[in-house]
Amino acid sequence: MGLTMVEKILARATGRKAVRAGEVVEPKVSLAMSHENAALVINQFLEIYKDTGLMPKVWDPDKIAIIFDHRVPAESSKTATNQKKIREFVAAQKIKKFHDIRGDEGGICHQILPENGYILPGTVVVGTDSHTTSHGALGAFSFGIGATEMASVWTLGRVLNVEVPRTIKVVATGKFQRHVLPKDFILYLIGLITAEGANFKVLEYHGPAIEKMDISGRLTVCNMSVEAGATSGIVPPDRETLRYLREEAGVKGRIDIFGPDPEAEYARIVEIDVSDLEPMVACPHTVDNVKPVSKVGKVKVNQIVIGSCTNGRLDDLAVAARILKGKKIARGVRMLVFPASFRIYQQALKLGYIADLVKAGAVVMNPGCGCCLGVHQGALGDGEVALSTTNRNFKGRMGNPKAEVYLCSPAVAAASAITGYITDPRKGGK
Repeated sequence: MGLTMVEKILARATGRKAVRAGEVVEPKVSLAMSHENAALVINQFLEIYKDTGLMPKVWDPDKIAIIFDHRVPAESSKTATNQKKIREFVAAQKIKKFHDIRGDEGGICHQILPENGYILPGTVVVGTDSHTTSHGALGAFSFGIGATEMASVWTLGRVLNVEVPRTIKVVATGKFQRHVLPKDFILYLIGLITAEGANFKVLEYHGPAIEKMDISGRLTVCNMSVEAGATSGIVPPDRETLRYLREEAGVKGRIDIFGPDPEAEYARIVEIDVSDLEPMVACPHTVDNVKPVSKVGKVKVNQIVIGSCTNGRLDDLAVAARILKGKKIARGVRMLVFPASFRIYQQALKLGYIADLVKAGAVVMNPGCGCCLGVHQGALGDGEVALSTTNRNFKGRMGNPKAEVYLCSPAVAAASAITGYITDPRKGGK
């Protein structure tokens, strides 16, 4: 009996020939990531050493990454003090993969990791953020853990008591139509299998439509796999993976490319022909409350958000800029744009996307996550409606339980900005 992609990765990380779903293992970690919640991890890490008389020391400072992105710049003295604490810890522990609030290297953690070549296929990656699933786009087994677990990883270099998950194979065939994007694909899948349809499982993506998808699209798909309850999403590495790592991430060393066995055993196989997809919208207040945009009705929007770890990359900004170029955002609608990193911000500036968005009436923000989770920038008023390319829409997600959040692709967001209502980009867009 063959092995799934994650079973192979966990076998390698535990030094075994094979592991099977249901077994409990303790894999070695290749990269451990935290953002501002590293302050909590530090507290737990120091507790481990309390009363031992030993100097607290992380297992490998080169395998730890810390990125400030959730509250940047600091919105309060409490946040600023926590960030100061982390800076001091990073310096003391000689952690080099630290991305502070800087215009030359900052951004959202789930963009910073891939664009800096920190993620390699076949590795185990953990992060104190649920959307760590993103990095399965590069063929890693990448998943979120809590602060206490991360403190243990910082100490030991491995994750304790990991149950090998079963895998759902998702096969995407066909060709995406105009203004139908990877975001529409993952929203459709979540709506199809529900928000609990992949609980404690891995979503493993295959098929011609995935093979033709660039890394940006794969990051979107793997990012939102957790919204179906998945432990992780993963795309077996291929030529596109190699291209991205060599040409965009600047990786020069060895890159292992391998996939699951043909006879691997899956919990379920889901087949989707993307040729039949239309732009999709997740309606309040759950991510699996998904409808084709044509079935949503005339919903007036107050705020539109483009960006985040889900859809803040260069191709996302390009889609929005092309639709908005030469047009104006409707009066009464405000649009906030959050590039996923300052590298992307700079590229978008060079290509004129930022100018097109600003001329249309958008406000371009620094890269960050604050608006998405409702803790910093872009809060909603009572009764307001937001249309967002972010990844969650439960009550209060964007800061106000008395507001409503709809999720969509950058194409739907941009087309809707022009009309002031949720709009099909195939009709309202350029």
